Formats: sequence, C-alpha cells, structure tokens
Amino acid sequence: MDRTAGFSIENFGCRATEADAAAIRRELLASGLMFVGDHASADVVVLNTCTVTSAADAQAREVVRKIHRANPAARIVVTGCYAQRAPEELAALDGVALVVGNSHQAEIPNAIRELHAPAATADFVPLARLNDDAMSLARGPAKILTGDIFAQTSVQVASASLAGAGRTRPILKIQDGCNNRCSYCVIPFVRGRSRSLPSDVVVEEVRNLVAAGAKEIVLSGINLGSYGRDLAPRAGLANVVRRILGETALEQLRFSSIEPQDVTEDFVGLVASSGRLAHHFHVPLQSGSDRVLRAMHRWYRAEHYAERVKLIRRLLPDAAIGADVIVGFPGEMDGDFEATAEFIERLPLTYLHVFSFSTRPGTEAAKLDAAAVPPQVIRERARALRSLAERKAAAFRASQAGRTLRALTLAGAGDDWTEALTGNYLKLRIPGRHLANEWRIVRMTSELQQHADVVIPNEVRNLSSVSAR
Repeated sequence: MDRTAGFSIENFGCRATEADAAAIRRELLASGLMFVGDHASADVVVLNTCTVTSAADAQAREVVRKIHRANPAARIVVTGCYAQRAPEELAALDGVALVVGNSHQAEIPNAIRELHAPAATADFVPLARLNDDAMSLARGPAKILTGDIFAQTSVQVASASLAGAGRTRPILKIQDGCNNRCSYCVIPFVRGRSRSLPSDVVVEEVRNLVAAGAKEIVLSGINLGSYGRDLAPRAGLANVVRRILGETALEQLRFSSIEPQDVTEDFVGLVASSGRLAHHFHVPLQSGSDRVLRAMHRWYRAEHYAERVKLIRRLLPDAAIGADVIVGFPGEMDGDFEATAEFIERLPLTYLHVFSFSTRPGTEAAKLDAAAVPPQVIRERARALRSLAERKAAAFRASQAGRTLRALTLAGAGDDWTEALTGNYLKLRIPGRHLANEWRIVRMTSELQQHADVVIPNEVRNLSSVSAR
C-alpha cells in the first residue's frame, strides 16, 4: 500500500464512539497512512457511525453522499453502530467501499490495506459499471466485515491522545456493551454484552495519557456503572477509580453517563472525598412518569431517581447534574408528559439532553406503532423541555456567582478570550489568550448571557473574572 495515502475520519455519537474513533485513527497512523483531516483531499474517509435514532442514521447517509459528491475517488469506510446494525443498507450507498461492524473494528487497517493493494486498483472497470455521476467509477459492491457482536468477550483499548485527537480532555473507554434491555434502545444489539477493560490496563492507559500531557481524562462506557462486574475477581467502578487516584498523577478525572442505580452513597461519597474527581454527574432519567418508565423497562421509578439526585446535591452542593429525557415514547399521554415536566422542575438538575422518541428496528418499542405520539406533539413537548432546561441552566449559573473555581482551558478562543471548563461543567470565556490544556483560577461573575459573555480584566495573576456560557 502507498504509505503516503491520506485518510480522514469523522465521528458521530457518544463519548464511547469518540474514543473508538480516536483508536481507529491511531491504528491507521501506525499502519502507514497519513492523516489529512480534510475529506475532500483524502484517499480514504472513515465514518464512525451512531444508530441511536433514525436521525443519526439519516445524518450518516447524507454525509456519505456529500463526501462522494465532493470526492468521488475516495474510498469511504463506514464503521460503528449503524454499520453493525444494517451493513447492507450502508454498502448500497455510492462511494462506500467497506462496511465494518463494531465486531470487526480491529481489522480496519488491514482491510484498508487490501483496498489499496495493486490488484484492487488495477482492474479494468467496464463502461456498464459507471455510476450516473460521470465523475465517478463504480468499483463494485462494498465489502462487508461484520459478525456476532455477542461473541465479543473483551474490550479493545480505546482512548484519545491529546496530539492524536486534538482534544484537551481525552476520553478513555473502559467498558463496552450493555446487559440491560430498555424497550426503546438498540445499542445492546450493536455493542453486545457488558464487558470491561482490566483495571491494570486502565491504570496503564491513564499513565500513558498523563505522560502525554493530559490533565483531565473522561472515563466513558456504554454502561459505565457496570464496569468490572464481568472481571475475575469482580471489581466495581469505584475500585478502578481508587486505583487511578492512588497509582497515577492524573489531576482530574471526570465520568460520562452513570445509570441511577449505580449512583450509590458510597460512590458519591468517593467523588466528594477527592479534589481530583470532577463534581459532575450525568444520570439518565428518560421519563418522570412511572407508567412510561415501566413501559421503557427502566429499572427504577421517579422517586428512586429523585433520591439519587438529592443525594448528589446533599454531598456535593456545587455539582453539575445532567439528565437525558425522551419525549414521545409510544403511549406517552399528556398526563405522563406533565408528570415528567413537573418532576424535572422540582429536581436540582442543571442541564438536560432532550431526545425525541425514534423507533429502532428490533426493539420492543418498535411493536408499539399503534400507540405512536403524533410528530407535532413530540416537537411541542421537546420544545417545552428545552425551555425548562434553559431555565435550569441559568439558575445553576446564577448560583455560582462570586465563587472561585479552577477551570481547564480549551482549544476555542477569540481575539481576547479563551474557552475553559470548570470541574462542575460550566463552560466559560476567560479574558485573554491562553494555551489550551492549562489550569486557571477563575472568579464567576453574576452575568448570565449565554452567547456573549461579559468579561472584565484580570485583577490578580491567574485570577480571571468570567461569566458562564
């Protein structure tokens, strides 16, 4: 294979898929390809897809079409959750040369090498196989590499180095798969059973990232709270967190989403006990209606969830607490939605991710078409919750006014400001230009503007007055 061949990569979806994309990028570089970043000039374009909603599927297909129009000579490689769920659907798209499911991601470098082997590029292409696009040669059907995801018994190391992914806060995926069967969710069928990265490997990977300059690492997983239950001897998330704190020099550790049943008093107490753990919890809710939660096959009821959120707020008064909420689940009535809105209103949540229900093939909820909520009603409910989320976020920002916090500078910057992120998940603009990945001590102002932060001059060295975005 030509060692100067260039590739680009684009990721869709959650933090776990971000870590997967970074690992793919690292392996392709090691295989001899050159990262070019720009799809238009790449010989190979890798798309790491999500399939959590129909909109995610549609977005991936549209990106394939757009890339093929702009760069018809590129070999498009589609991988990730959509590729695992519906490989033939993606293989039928013009420009796609290779579809690789999650089950075979480790084989991507070799598969791309085969794409560029002389025998693959020297074949005569008959005129009858020209696409409608006169600029493109159809190279035959895409190759599909996929298999039984439930046969997977281990987790590949998937993390993003600072230089490799252009991030100041690398993601380290330590768990994959999910043993839950929420009625709306297709992810267990494309990710497989829950499985964990051995704790020795986790600690070593954290050390490597710290040695590369990481000051904050985000631990991620498909069901992060289930970490370690498949290991022998069995160990929980708290165990590996204690090892990271005790055996590495990492300055701050942050967690991705953790299910309500895994938000225990012991775990929240662990976070509260260390200044090296970010005061930030993302705890999926999905609905505040017990009737809907039962239909979703969620393992808790609204008041159980409320108890966990109040526990966080009691032990960590300054913590950011986020939630996912689905609107328009089949059979969700006005009363169910009102119960959800009222429930969220009275909880000390600081932000929401609002999702409109999307039917996923093969899930139990896909059989409930007769109870479908009209699209217009779903849109109205989503708007209402997003408005509520804005009020919640503003109230949290106001509660932080006057506090002095530590923030990590990010890559975003303007002429006279730099983005930064606090441990309790407030994105800020601090005055002046600063290098990314540096700690700054900031004092929060009372300004609540979301799009044009009010910034005042520094008063003391490394002490900036800022407002939350």
